[in-house]
Amino acid sequence: MLRGITRCGGTILPRNKASDVSNVHEARTALGGRLRELREQAGLTGKQLAEPLSWQTSKVSKIENGKQTPSAGDIEAWTKATNSEDQKVALIASLRTLEVQHAEWQRILRGGIRPRQNSLAELDQKTRLFRVFESTVIPGLLQTAEYARARFVESIRIFKVPNDINEAVEGRIKRQDIFYRPDKRFHFILTEAALRFRMCALPVMLGQLDRLVSVSVLPNVKLGIIGFETQYAASPWHGFWIYDEEKVLVETYSAALNLAQPQEVELYSNVFSELAAAASYGRSARAIITRVMDDLADHLPEE
Repeated sequence: MLRGITRCGGTILPRNKASDVSNVHEARTALGGRLRELREQAGLTGKQLAEPLSWQTSKVSKIENGKQTPSAGDIEAWTKATNSEDQKVALIASLRTLEVQHAEWQRILRGGIRPRQNSLAELDQKTRLFRVFESTVIPGLLQTAEYARARFVESIRIFKVPNDINEAVEGRIKRQDIFYRPDKRFHFILTEAALRFRMCALPVMLGQLDRLVSVSVLPNVKLGIIGFETQYAASPWHGFWIYDEEKVLVETYSAALNLAQPQEVELYSNVFSELAAAASYGRSARAIITRVMDDLADHLPEE
């Protein structure tokens, strides 16, 4: 294996740049490249395009090189200035696709956290097979109300969005009714680190781990745990959710990435399969969870 890359199913993944982020950048660069073509076809320099629009020349350069995402208004002004208004509709459609693929949290959560839970619930209803990998946190569908509350407190603090935490917790717990739908199947893979990270108070974490044990015995749920002693084949760079064979959801600090290209879904499916092969299931998985619970319980203050 070469330093800096990981091979998965014949695909080479950059070690320092997740493929999902790369795809968003490529889409933005492609849009900028098309706008550059229109400028050049009109015989304009960047400065000649920028001046009548009251833009800085650097804005033209950033857009063309994929460093800045243009707005719909920018595209409209660009096509008008380059006498290419017949391209406006197609270019704005490309922009909308990019915006859906890379949805910033400030935009998603501007109305509060509960609407996000509602939109995820709609996606849940359409999905028959859920494949979920998380390396640092417990997945939302598996969270207790107390653990979910701790996660939402963090979101409200970081993103400075409206505080509808009670409604958000209610929405997340309501989504878990889906476990009792016989037409739904769930395959979760968690690292042992996700069980141990102090993401909330110890009593809350212990309750959360107990919840995992309970869910692991549901007939339509497959819960895998990758223990610290396990040798990884595919590296656990970040969490992701695969919905059927339709889309992959990846959450970063700044945005939710919705990946729907067939090659992207196939790539994440291959990674998921490698992670699944490394995980422990059934009694072995519950033994890892119980071991972590015992370790955490030793740190509880004495009464």
